[in-house]
Amino acid sequence: MPSYDRLRALIDPATTVLLTVECQQGVVGADSALPELAQEARDSGALANVARLVDAAHESGTQVIHAIAERRPDGRGANHNARLFRAAARLPVQQLSGTEAVSVAAPIEVAEEDLVVRRLHGLSPIQGTDVDALLRNLGCRTLIVSGVSANVAIPNAVFDAVNRGYVVVVPRDAIAGVPSDYTPAMISHTLALVATVATTDEVLDCFGRPRAVRPA
Repeated sequence: MPSYDRLRALIDPATTVLLTVECQQGVVGADSALPELAQEARDSGALANVARLVDAAHESGTQVIHAIAERRPDGRGANHNARLFRAAARLPVQQLSGTEAVSVAAPIEVAEEDLVVRRLHGLSPIQGTDVDALLRNLGCRTLIVSGVSANVAIPNAVFDAVNRGYVVVVPRDAIAGVPSDYTPAMISHTLALVATVATTDEVLDCFGRPRAVRPA
């Protein structure tokens, strides 16, 4: 774990953005296309911790971006070049644009000032989306990555952010993947090599500072 002073130095609400990854009804909700992942996100407390982080970010003036994966009903523009994409296309619940499946899942609250970025292709919430440009325009230095899954989208987000020069913080108890023992292994052997790993409570302590003014 990082020292509190080091973590506090990284998380300045004026230059920090909280990214929630694929925390949508069709992924972690009651009618998920991936019930095992949805169950793990809830049973592990990861989804509740994402909601806690979002609430604290709103209170502290930290920008929140929700990254949503979706597809058109006709599949136009979607990837078909990996087993994962082909399997997803056959699932009984589809992440179709404009449907309840691609709305942010409870208990996460979306505030008016939050940004929602939707993608129709790929595995990453950053590569090929508006997220990087938004982060730069917001003056982001530190990106907090939360959500699902530790199998695919979370490591993609972390690597893409690091490659673009951001400092990344991963709250270890605010991400989930399957099986349950995969997430701690991914954190210890991969994410910890490139990101600062903390707990939700440690990040919340850093959010507890007085509300900062974000640069225009």
